[in-house]
Amino acid sequence: MRAVDKLDAMRMFVRVVESGSFSQAARDLNVSQPTVSKQLAALEARLGTQLVARNSRALAVTPTGQDYYEATVRILQDLDVVEERLLEGQSVPSGLVRVTLSPAFGRMFVIPRLPDFRNCFPDVAIEMEVSGRHVDLIEEGIDVAIRIGRLSDSALIARRIGDMRMITLASAGYLAQHGTPQTLDELRTHQRISYVYQSDVIGWGFQVDGRQVTIGGAGAFRTNDAEHVRGAVLAGLGIAHHASWLFTDVLASGEVVRILDQHAPPLFPINAVTAAGRRMPSRVRQFVDFLAAICAEEPELKVGDG
Repeated sequence: MRAVDKLDAMRMFVRVVESGSFSQAARDLNVSQPTVSKQLAALEARLGTQLVARNSRALAVTPTGQDYYEATVRILQDLDVVEERLLEGQSVPSGLVRVTLSPAFGRMFVIPRLPDFRNCFPDVAIEMEVSGRHVDLIEEGIDVAIRIGRLSDSALIARRIGDMRMITLASAGYLAQHGTPQTLDELRTHQRISYVYQSDVIGWGFQVDGRQVTIGGAGAFRTNDAEHVRGAVLAGLGIAHHASWLFTDVLASGEVVRILDQHAPPLFPINAVTAAGRRMPSRVRQFVDFLAAICAEEPELKVGDG
């Protein structure tokens, strides 16, 4: 198989996996469905293994096919980056970058530094989809999303740009009035401020003797907005379990106090994610670099920061 044909087959395979359909892949690539089937069969024959199991109703990627898909996506992205750089030459990045991120993260970290990015790349426009939900990047035309925690979607390419530390805390006034819990059992007796995601109250994760322990329950106050969690803590409504970066200033002043640090959970990765199989324009790449620089400059967001 010639190198060009091999690349075409690899791109076709990626499209089949991401679309979940031979017919949809054919439509996306503007070829016939038999062409897609023939190319995939030739690729499997050359590799000597089955990449996709198919029947009359559905197809499924085999474990070998998943490994090959992930490696192929990386190869094609690297190739696209090199080609883009050659085609762009010395041209300045331009166009629109659509990014989705949480309201608090955008307001606290991205917006204040956005003038610096615009000064460097005045021809790049930024559109923010501010939301707590996980949007479908391909379906909604999003270039990059900031996601926190483990990623399970293989159709995404992730770059770890920082880490988030979850801490348990309350206002000094609340603790003075109600006492400071020293154990998780004592914590269960206190008023709690809960975070809601997609109508579900998120449990609080802790580590006890190397094992994960989760405390559930709705709590005295619940909200789907991080800054309302902060406001509730400052108002003395109870104890919260949330991102440390939301409380940096009031922790430093002593208005808010950390508790139960001995049971703090591991750090959660902060990822900038893009859709797999897409060519990443230089404007998007520059914006991801900008997001990574923001995290690197913030002690509470740095990768692996103690």
